[in-house]
Amino acid sequence: MDFFSSQESLTWFEWVLRAVIGFVFLLIVARALGQRTISQLRILDFVIALVIGNIIAHPLSDQHLGLKGSIITTTVLMVLYISGVFMILKWPWFRRLVINPPVTIVKDGEILYEGLKKARISLDVLLEELRENQIDDVKKVVLATWEADGKVSYFLDPKYQNITPETLGIKTDPFKHPRTVIKEGTILTNELMEVQKDEEWITYQLEKLYQTNVKEVLLATLDRSIKCIFV
Repeated sequence: MDFFSSQESLTWFEWVLRAVIGFVFLLIVARALGQRTISQLRILDFVIALVIGNIIAHPLSDQHLGLKGSIITTTVLMVLYISGVFMILKWPWFRRLVINPPVTIVKDGEILYEGLKKARISLDVLLEELRENQIDDVKKVVLATWEADGKVSYFLDPKYQNITPETLGIKTDPFKHPRTVIKEGTILTNELMEVQKDEEWITYQLEKLYQTNVKEVLLATLDRSIKCIFV
């Protein structure tokens, strides 16, 4: 195992072994640190982001370092990362190994302290997350879980949920995303074609409604009725 120690040069196989061992070691470290430490990054993403930039930076800035080792190591890490993503999709046991399962931390308005310990977060962190979601009382929360991305998802008791048109039995029109037809003085022809309009039509509408021309428009969108232009 000489490749563990400082060497004048390494074979390509020793570079590969170094990359594999380093990748696995960082996975173990990231798993041990917990999701709160790496914030919203998944463990695989955290590991690859941590090492790739550092590997390439040194040989690019130091004339005495060759690129061979960095290229081999980066290639191996890329293969390991892609393989890891595939294994997450393919095998549930590996997914459970590298992705933290959701942890229930509030249930029926009661804080589960065992859940807080398992998620490795404090009561202050939980309350902070609730405040950020404008929840002033934990008693209003019927279920809250600590997710794999390091955030809290929650469900309010039905009596505290916002009233929606569906709650009141009101029928609504289907949502249609406004279409951007002009951006920074340029007409987006493809968007106009999708609503069966042309450049002549948009030019006429601008002159009629706003007494301006296309070049003076920073942004223009069409609403669902295709009758109004917002500039």
